[in-house]
Amino acid sequence: MRGRGDILLVAGQIGWNAEGRIVSDDFVEQFAQALDNVLAAVRAAQGTPESIGRFTLYVVDKRQYLARAREIGVVYRERMGRHFPAMSLVEVKALLEDRALVEIEATAVL
Repeated sequence: MRGRGDILLVAGQIGWNAEGRIVSDDFVEQFAQALDNVLAAVRAAQGTPESIGRFTLYVVDKRQYLARAREIGVVYRERMGRHFPAMSLVEVKALLEDRALVEIEATAVL
């Protein structure tokens, strides 16, 4: 049995589904799936969205992120509500999966 305050580290999640396929070449759809994947891992450890204390987002094009920020915000609030953990955005040259546009890491306190 876990004690209160256990830390859950969720490794980088990208926009792939349960079959390991990228859901779309659309940035917002990939963001939504990556966030869903993070939340599934947190819930599997009996956490909630509010358990998440930190996100790191890796994107291959920060301009694309900024251009779609309003849509990303809608997707985010649908899943996370008004909970805003510490967040960092890092632009990278590429991600391991060639079609991935965004990858999300998270730290949760259970």
